[in-house]
Amino acid sequence: MDLKELAANALAQNKKAALLVGAAGAALLGFGLGYKYLRKPEKAVRVGVVSQLLIHPLKSGKAVPVSVAECQKMGLKAGELEDRHWLVVTEEGNMVTARQEPRLVLVSLSCEGGYAYLNGPDMEELRFPVKQPDNPIPNCRVFSEDIQGRDCGDKASQWLTSFLGGEKAFRLVHYEPHMKPRRPAESEPLFPQYEKVAYPDYGPVMLLSEASVKDLNSKLDQEVTTERFRPSIVIGDCEPFDEDSWEELQIGSVRLQRILSCGRCIMTTVDPDTGVMSRKEPLETLKSYRLCKPSEKHIYKKAPLFGQLHTVKKTGVLYVGDEVYKITR
Repeated sequence: MDLKELAANALAQNKKAALLVGAAGAALLGFGLGYKYLRKPEKAVRVGVVSQLLIHPLKSGKAVPVSVAECQKMGLKAGELEDRHWLVVTEEGNMVTARQEPRLVLVSLSCEGGYAYLNGPDMEELRFPVKQPDNPIPNCRVFSEDIQGRDCGDKASQWLTSFLGGEKAFRLVHYEPHMKPRRPAESEPLFPQYEKVAYPDYGPVMLLSEASVKDLNSKLDQEVTTERFRPSIVIGDCEPFDEDSWEELQIGSVRLQRILSCGRCIMTTVDPDTGVMSRKEPLETLKSYRLCKPSEKHIYKKAPLFGQLHTVKKTGVLYVGDEVYKITR
């Protein structure tokens, strides 16, 4: 084959390849345009307003109300405070919550200027550095899953041990960004596999309406506050349990996706003002009218449902007073 024939064959092959690429490109463009115009447009319906934003820095500890918060993939953040990034553990590394130590609800943890502060009734305030890079990083057990935490030192341990009665020793650990997170899907398959959290029970955001709490209080002899249910976002200007049907929400620039209802346990019977566990109300009343459908018993079992667990589809900033929109298609 001479040089001219080689050149002619090469040109023919290039033209064929170009035609194939062009056809493939046109097909992809057509698919994209078709998807754009065939999919149903979103509709945003106003369903309420953000009335409270609550960060719980210490798992089972006091809430910190804020007027503005970053809504990150792993939960709410305001300044140096991140939701449920601190955890009390036993010396063996097992999680300790108000289920075992009800007085934990009286402990407040705050952060400012690179220091953390522990406060509680009849206790002197303890200040210690947030960053203690030389401290060990033990493995902790949270709902049968391993997760790391930076030990916060002996002074924090002594403070907590003294506050909680002094019979058993407790340690405080802090989750840092470089540490391996927990994956809620390992204990609750309804969560996406890629979802990550630090020390929450399950999801990064729990949402509850004021109206649902008011409805519950109408059935109780002694009223309870919203704080007892430890939500991240509280919604006002809606009807009781409207939040059960909000599958996708837009709040400012933030997009939330509902995953499942929040099944309630004995911890709801701990009074956040006294640290006393009654083991009865409001749990018993919730069980009388907030149990799941029979088809959902494999998910919730006998736990009454109160509040909704969400993942963060799109991060952003939340403000008290933001209007809340339900997204439908």
